[in-house]
Amino acid sequence: MLRKILGFYTKYFAVWVIILGVVAYFWPGPFLAMKSYNELFFGITMFGIGAVLQIEDFKRIAAKPVIVLIGCCSQFSIMPLGAFFLAKLFNLPPEIAAGLILTGSAPGAMASNVMSYIAKADTAYSVSLTTVSTLLCPLLTPGLTFLLAGSAMKVSFWAMVVSVIKMVIVPLFVGFGFRHYFRKAVEKILPIFPAISVTFIIFICSLVIALNRNYLLMITGPILAAGVVLNIYGMSSGFAVGTLFRMGKKQRRTLAIEIGMQNAGLGTVLALKHIGEKAAMPTAAFVFICIITASIMAAIWQRKTDKISSI
Repeated sequence: MLRKILGFYTKYFAVWVIILGVVAYFWPGPFLAMKSYNELFFGITMFGIGAVLQIEDFKRIAAKPVIVLIGCCSQFSIMPLGAFFLAKLFNLPPEIAAGLILTGSAPGAMASNVMSYIAKADTAYSVSLTTVSTLLCPLLTPGLTFLLAGSAMKVSFWAMVVSVIKMVIVPLFVGFGFRHYFRKAVEKILPIFPAISVTFIIFICSLVIALNRNYLLMITGPILAAGVVLNIYGMSSGFAVGTLFRMGKKQRRTLAIEIGMQNAGLGTVLALKHIGEKAAMPTAAFVFICIITASIMAAIWQRKTDKISSI
């Protein structure tokens, strides 16, 4: 009975994201009150993911480092160039155009690891891509934004490295080690870990929306449309790249999610600090857009995988 309830809860992940996102938008107080626990919650999420990974997942990635290179090159070419051309197409004002380009130039969102996990994609591949793109972003994010929008920014490389290690790498491998050393005990409660990850990522998504509520109120039709098109273009292109290089189904799904989901939360902070409040509007909009689309696709892909498995 508990397994069925947890399965239902995990399967309809997208529904809970939307519902809690709306709640966070209209009643941000409770979410903002727990802002200081954001890193801890994300760490628990990554622990849950690590607990269901196996060493074979990472051996496969280490055996094919070229796919990480393909993913990162795609990440920092498809999205920045797409944002640049969409800013021209929608005739966005310079400051807002710079914000959209900054969004496209950001690394993959850490939430993409969880989305890949929910979508039954290649989670180890997603973690590898997020980690590498995040380590590269102190140079590539301001560099691409300066090249395409004329805005130079200063980003703290080591602060970002420490953040990735604390919130992603350490808890992931703690969870991984926990399963390795307590395999029999973990396998008995394995369905709990996806539910734990889902719970905390729902909160994280809602917190991002609560934090950016004021900027979401300023969003206009063209800004929203540009963000939606950029997101769909990124996900479609990611899947197409995976198909072009003859990757497996799980890795194609991962590329779609990883490239379509940018770390727009980072983009919002950089926009406010280095460009201006108007530049934060497209970055804040993209947070909500990519959460919704990735959640929907993750739920669809999860359901398709479950149906095939049951046949």
